[in-house]
Amino acid sequence: MSEADKNLETVMGLIMNGGNAKSSAFEAIHAAKAGDFKLADEKLKESDQFLTEAHNVQSGLLTAEAQGEHTKVTLLMVHSQDHLMNAITFRDLAGEMVALYKRLSAKEA
Repeated sequence: MSEADKNLETVMGLIMNGGNAKSSAFEAIHAAKAGDFKLADEKLKESDQFLTEAHNVQSGLLTAEAQGEHTKVTLLMVHSQDHLMNAITFRDLAGEMVALYKRLSAKEA
């Protein structure tokens, strides 16, 4: 596998896992809004799993960099990092929103 192909595979792993994490977090918010807190918790856990996978890919890049294997920084690489950070932020916010919906539901009961 060429270096360019390896970089593209890494970048796509970050983008796909980040996107999946954000989608699952969004689904968690919708489930909580509908009062389905079991599903909301499952979706948050699913989001965390995608983020863990993305983190593992990112850690591989950082380890290689620390060992002197410098990765060519492209716009696509920057985009993938931005995409991942956005997903992490969205997951954090989703967790807070699910907790808020749970609190509101408990007060209504």
